[in-house]
Amino acid sequence: MVWTSHPVKRLAGAIRAPGDKSCSHRALIFGGLAEGTSRFSGLLEGDDVLRTGQAMEAMGARVTRTGPSAWEVTGVGARGLSSPQGVLDFGNSGTGSRLLMGVMAGYDLTAALTGDASLCSRPMNRVLTPLRLMGLKDTAGPDGKLPFTLTGSKSLQAIRYAPPQASAQVKSAVLLAGLNAEGETIVVEAKATRDHTERMLQGFGAKLTFKAEPGGAHEIALKGGQPLRGLDAEIPGDPSSAAFLIAAGLLSPQGDVLVEGVMSNPTRSGFYDTVDLMGAGLGADERGEAAGERLIDIHAGYAGLRGIHVPERLVASMIDEFPILAVLAAFATGETRVTGADELRVKESDRIGAVVAMLRVNGVEVEETADGFTVQGCGGPVPGGGLVETRHDHRIAMSALVMGTAALKAVSVDDVSMIDTSYPEFMGHMTALGAAFSA
Repeated sequence: MVWTSHPVKRLAGAIRAPGDKSCSHRALIFGGLAEGTSRFSGLLEGDDVLRTGQAMEAMGARVTRTGPSAWEVTGVGARGLSSPQGVLDFGNSGTGSRLLMGVMAGYDLTAALTGDASLCSRPMNRVLTPLRLMGLKDTAGPDGKLPFTLTGSKSLQAIRYAPPQASAQVKSAVLLAGLNAEGETIVVEAKATRDHTERMLQGFGAKLTFKAEPGGAHEIALKGGQPLRGLDAEIPGDPSSAAFLIAAGLLSPQGDVLVEGVMSNPTRSGFYDTVDLMGAGLGADERGEAAGERLIDIHAGYAGLRGIHVPERLVASMIDEFPILAVLAAFATGETRVTGADELRVKESDRIGAVVAMLRVNGVEVEETADGFTVQGCGGPVPGGGLVETRHDHRIAMSALVMGTAALKAVSVDDVSMIDTSYPEFMGHMTALGAAFSA
């Protein structure tokens, strides 16, 4: 169903950031592996995360919702995971599927995995390749795409692995396989990626070591055979979801948006660092901590943004925020260039192609490149009036709807259903700030 976002003069209000998706996935997985019972508040209840919980339950954990965003997980502990009875359907979730491939590799089980059309088009060899080196068996074809069946092993062997691409999911899958491997598993990263797996594993009682390598690389090491212990934790607010609300405040002619309880983590701050370079002037107040992560409240009001060349050092820490950054670039004065972001080609959609199409259909001049895009800013409101093909990508859908709140003409999207995978409260939160949507 087509939804339309209409221009409005003012977006204002305070919103509590939804629970972080990355941390919510890991909470359910680690809680399901641990000894004892874990209790989580603020968990994101998007479809992606719920499917991870269903998969853990299918393999022997007990996962129970005890209230709004409140969940209790009793782990399998020493008895380990067991083969699920049916197919594990991960829907649109690249994070849940890839992390659980790593987990399943270290157990004596067989599981069939599948997903929706978008997930089944995404590359899985990047995860399967190191797991095969450790001893995982699978039925995936040469392209490594779902659906396929995995068979884990109790005699998994630790490896030293340097992922060819900057990917927190690959790093995490290898480390999680290493939990049950013989020896010490080491991952060497050329560029730092989000570190929630490392932080949360330590919260559940695992010991990891970290060492800087020459040239800026660093390694993470984990010895196999370490048990996890259940814990109680609050899930921090998701900086990727908060980015849409912050962008809406920056674009609104009378913007006054406060997003509360946002995780502040250097491996996730690229979007906020970049928009400050563009002149956003964001305000931030300390909020405390949750699950070992610093929390802040972020304030955004209207800002006349200027185009920049996004520093490549920030790319890995904002890989999910490029669609909404492209919207901000379209309203900015001057040219914005994104390079070194070829990882966008293999997200929920080819995000480079999807971003370029989203802007062009709304009257913005934009050039597509192999590893990014260049946007010629309109120096104010974009023309709008286009129908955006979302390509099953929740971040394209939300970005286009934010664009419509400040464009000259309304902006439409062909589908909003996939927004539930990561931010089910998005439409409600935006409406509370003053956005006007119609179906």
